[in-house]
Amino acid sequence: MPEGNEIHRWAERHAAAFAGRPVKVDGPQGRFTDAAVIDGRKLVRVMAVGKHLGYDFGKDRILHVHLGLQGDFTEGSGPLLEVRGALRLRMWNAAAVKRPAEPGVSKRHGWYSEDDGTGHVAPKKVAWVELRGPMDCSVYTQAMWEKLLKRLGPDPLNGDGPEKMIAKVRKSKKAIGALLMDQTVAAGVGNIYRAELLYRARLNPFTPGNEVEEKRLRSIWKDAGGLMKAGMVDRRIVTTRASDRPHRRGKVLKEEAHYVYRRQGRECFVCGTKILTKVMAGRNLFWCPTCQAGKKQEE
Repeated sequence: MPEGNEIHRWAERHAAAFAGRPVKVDGPQGRFTDAAVIDGRKLVRVMAVGKHLGYDFGKDRILHVHLGLQGDFTEGSGPLLEVRGALRLRMWNAAAVKRPAEPGVSKRHGWYSEDDGTGHVAPKKVAWVELRGPMDCSVYTQAMWEKLLKRLGPDPLNGDGPEKMIAKVRKSKKAIGALLMDQTVAAGVGNIYRAELLYRARLNPFTPGNEVEEKRLRSIWKDAGGLMKAGMVDRRIVTTRASDRPHRRGKVLKEEAHYVYRRQGRECFVCGTKILTKVMAGRNLFWCPTCQAGKKQEE
């Protein structure tokens, strides 16, 4: 599932391509039935909160997109492509699709670690986007959007402070590793950032929230903002420090981008202990039992 860095990146790209002008919208697959409500209307702005996108077409006309586990966008320049596959939604600039395509024509994002951001159409030259496989793609009223915002926790990429996150964590006996996956606690933090933030904080993921010091939670929040902002640049989520990588110079290798995420059974870059894994909050958790040792260990 895309994490907050990628959702905010989409918001920036789509705002640059379409905001401030009328936008054409349709639903070739037939499952998006609200196209007529927003088709041809001016897109005011594109909002990103946690893992949710909101395309503001005016009062009570907010296109809500949640990519979920399978959703993804394809984008390109020049004329619209022939409809293929389960295409849920298309959005395009009527004037831009009449122009010749830029080199590359279109780009569908692959798995984040395989996509370094190169080869993508410049945001302002994007003429159209296609959406496939989202968890949700529907038009919200203003009340529905505001209800969503109230439910979500603070978002590091929106400049939100950590106070609400700290208050929820400090009142809970749940493991901090589970709490960080809760979107009502920290919007946009997903499985990769959960594992990597806890490692960088040297915090055992099984520690109850009410035992985590406020100072450490503030440090984690600050770290999340920096890492997620960096992850917006080229989609790669790099969390390792150069001094900890086997290759300290040059481009970060794929296998050196993370401290613990998906590195189960391999040696920790810092201490050499084998990385462990266990399901927590419905997703695989990864941690180093030495660097993240604490009173609460995996049972």
